[in-house]
Amino acid sequence: MPNDSWMIVGLGNPGREYERTRHNIGFMVIDRLAESCGISLTQKKFDALFGVGKIETLPVILAKPMAYMNRSGPPVQQLAKYYQLESDHILVIHDDIDILFGNLKIKSKGGHGGHNGIKSIIGATGESEFPRIRIGIGRPESHHMDVTNHVLGKFTPDEMQYLEPVLSHAVDAAQLILKKNITICMNQFNRNNRNEAGSDKL
Repeated sequence: MPNDSWMIVGLGNPGREYERTRHNIGFMVIDRLAESCGISLTQKKFDALFGVGKIETLPVILAKPMAYMNRSGPPVQQLAKYYQLESDHILVIHDDIDILFGNLKIKSKGGHGGHNGIKSIIGATGESEFPRIRIGIGRPESHHMDVTNHVLGKFTPDEMQYLEPVLSHAVDAAQLILKKNITICMNQFNRNNRNEAGSDKL
């Protein structure tokens, strides 16, 4: 593909039982992005569901690994190799329990931060210098609730009220990274986050 090509990867788990769960917000953003750009996610290769199209004039691949979260790396690595993409042109969108629900944090590179999907991608590609959009899902309200149950749980009715603008903001951030650059996106989105849970509802 051309040198200005990108792959945008949303992380999640395949299967109806995981739809609308917190861990699948990456999938949800990819679906929204595909809809807004008129890209059909109908191609299947390397254990991934993806589509090829353009965001304005930029060639782009929108992909959802279908190998479950903990094994997201091999599909990403194989798609990147097939389309001859460098790691800095692979944008990964994923959930983050250490960020308040509704907040976005843009990151240009770094470690996995305890996220198994990111850990798998770093392990499979041997690279950590790929940009990410981290979407806050928050930690469990109860300290007694298991984190796994929280991330695999469905969004609460209260969270669902604010989910649409969260997805829209993530789509806007992804498009801004491609059209402009990661620094501009970080300056815009990382500064517009809530500082306290429950304040300034989206």
